[in-house]
Amino acid sequence: MAERPRNGKLTPYNNAFIEQRADPYVYRHTDGKYYFTASVPAYDKIILRCADSLEGLRTAEEKVIWVKHESGEMSKHIWAPEIHYIMGKWVIYFAGSKVDDIWRLRPYTLECTGNDPMTDEWVERGMMKRSDDDIYSFEAFSLDSTVFEHKGDWYFIWAEKVSVGIQISNLYIAKMETPFKLATAQLLFTTPDYDWERVAIWVNEGPAVIKHDGKIFVTYSASATGECYCVGMLSIDEDADILDPRAWKKERYPVLKSDREKGFYGPGHNSFTKLPDGRDVCVFHARTYLEIEGDPLYDPNRHAFAMEVKWDDKGYPVFDYTNMLYQGR
Repeated sequence: MAERPRNGKLTPYNNAFIEQRADPYVYRHTDGKYYFTASVPAYDKIILRCADSLEGLRTAEEKVIWVKHESGEMSKHIWAPEIHYIMGKWVIYFAGSKVDDIWRLRPYTLECTGNDPMTDEWVERGMMKRSDDDIYSFEAFSLDSTVFEHKGDWYFIWAEKVSVGIQISNLYIAKMETPFKLATAQLLFTTPDYDWERVAIWVNEGPAVIKHDGKIFVTYSASATGECYCVGMLSIDEDADILDPRAWKKERYPVLKSDREKGFYGPGHNSFTKLPDGRDVCVFHARTYLEIEGDPLYDPNRHAFAMEVKWDDKGYPVFDYTNMLYQGR
């Protein structure tokens, strides 16, 4: 593993959960086992770790479960995998492009043929399919898919750029028919309409879902991937219409952003999990330094970090760097 850059600022707070793993996703299964996957610096494969505890993921053996194609679809920029157990199946959602068209990002799927994601074979199930009445979804740059269940239905949220104009990245939502096909046409979930979502480029991406005390919260990442990268949030009452974008409340300001004093730069693309005692954890990536040499996309030092999520008296999540796990180790 590469050394941390010399200009990295190490503080009591920014000790990495797992180094050089961007877009981290942690899933805790019903049997208590934890699974971890993420983007690797070369963007050429999908890795998976498994452990009996969250902390165990830090040193767990990492297995390569899939490698990119040499040409054609899924041959470049293998980004942001997520592992889910959905409708009785182990599924991984990820984005990929083509070596001869590197920005043609689309959402793809893998399915595990057995019950053990670490030992059983994974097979390609192709690109995510839109609903029969939808002619728009996945026609343009699409990535960062996540899924969540609510009252027996499954929902799919993803980032996609509008296919005309300046290519703004929005988030869309739809109900799912199967793990590999949408049941409804896309609905615009959120667009970058605040100043902090429009730094360098206009972006909403990287959705993640957490539920608490009768509410559903969706965090997302905004702006370019340097120091300005940050996390926003929407929320909805659990009894409201999930597919009514107007029923969601969007926070006016980011809920997590860079903190030079504590040594976090460009936090974003998070996931949520739980500890065995019920405490909530946010796993996100960030850098420990400001100056990036060359293309930020190929800087390998976006590390995964773990933060305990506290809850305020209104039932809203509190994201505070003083609540980092594994401080000072």
